[in-house]
Formats: sequence, C-alpha cells, structure tokens
Amino acid sequence: MKNKIIIGVVILIVSIQFFRIDKSNPTSDPKVDLFTVEQVPEDVQAIIKTSCFDCHSNNAVYPWYTNVAPVSWWVKQHINEGRDELNFSEWGSYSIKRKLHKLEEIGEEIEEGEMPLNTYLWVHDEAKLTDQQQKKLINWAKELRTGEQIEEL
Repeated sequence: MKNKIIIGVVILIVSIQFFRIDKSNPTSDPKVDLFTVEQVPEDVQAIIKTSCFDCHSNNAVYPWYTNVAPVSWWVKQHINEGRDELNFSEWGSYSIKRKLHKLEEIGEEIEEGEMPLNTYLWVHDEAKLTDQQQKKLINWAKELRTGEQIEEL
C-alpha cells in the first residue's frame, strides 16, 4: 500500500510538470512607464528595479524555480496580483487620484515591512531593503505625492 502511494505521488509530481506557466511579459508603451513619466532619481530607480520590478512591472524576470510546478503557478499568481495592484510600466495611464493613492500605499507598505514580500526575499536577498533604502523610497513617494497634489490643483 505504501509503495502505491509513493508511486502515485511521483506520477502526480511528474504529470503537473507538463502544465507550464506563460512567462512572456505583456507589452507596454514606454511613454507611460514610471521612469519616463516622472523624474525619479537614479538611486531610487535602482532600488525599484531591484526590489519591485519583478512583480510590479511588465519586466518580470522568471528565475529557474519557475520551471517547477506547482511553485511556478504560485509565483505567476503573485506576479499577476502584483501587476494588478501596481504596475510601474503603466504608471502614466493611471489617473491622478490613483497615482496619489498608490504613492500613499507604497510608503505604508514599505514602512510596515509588507514589501517586498518575505517569500520573495527568501530567494532574492538583493531585494531586501536597508533602512536607508526604505527611507529613500518613502521620502520619494511622499515628495512625488505632494508634487502630484500641487499639479492637480
């Protein structure tokens, strides 16, 4: 009986490997990209690219472990959810109201240690934000938010 269960599990694990995720990134207009639309300091750009882009842009890089189901399904779901919540590649298409809200959320999520996700940091140590990087991002979001408010009035 034990051997049948083991064989069944092995067959299941091998079988699910045939259900691959789509690793293509959506196309986007570079004219609406955050770095085109806003003046983002280079050091802040570097932080965003390292710690945020894989889930919050149309430029996700799929690492080796996304070749293994069901991990690949889980990662793809996180990327889809991240893009739905905030997509820096589509920043310029957001309304002023949505931008202001997203900038506020960026500060809150970083301040509360919610972003980047701990599960992402397990395998992307380089994405872990130092206290200084956290402050830079929070201050950048606050400054941009203030600028957007002035522009809106």
